Amino acid sequence: MRESVQAEVLMNFLVSEELSFRIPVELRYETDDPYAVRMTFHLPGDAPVTWAFSRDLLVGGVTGPTGDGDVHIAPTGPGRRADLGIRLQVGQERAYFVVGAPPVVAFLDRTDRLVPLGQERAYGNCAGDLDSALCGILAEAEENAG
Repeated sequence: MRESVQAEVLMNFLVSEELSFRIPVELRYETDDPYAVRMTFHLPGDAPVTWAFSRDLLVGGVTGPTGDGDVHIAPTGPGRRADLGIRLQVGQERAYFVVGAPPVVAFLDRTDRLVPLGQERAYGNCAGDLDSALCGILAEAEENAG
């Protein structure tokens, strides 16, 4: 059975040092894809844009800098009440967002109640050959990391 957790947060989209504006962003987590979190950015005048990335990346970004490649997340200051900076990159194009940590932590807490961290393999949809192979690789990585 497919279950999900959703939340809407307001993020500051920093266009430049002089220009920023607040946008609604939907956070979504589904048991059918237990390793991923999706963020849908509702930018004024544009179609919504959705990014999917590892839930572990978002969890790690709450307490310290994390991310390789296109997504980087880090607290903007000390303490659990600090804001989170989220940098997304495609080629040379970058977007930087800032969001308060408390609503993100509350969202992550709800995802953990739905699928506890480290238990994702038990919830994923591994029906097809490619999915089964990928699930096997992810399971092996989990065992090696633990």
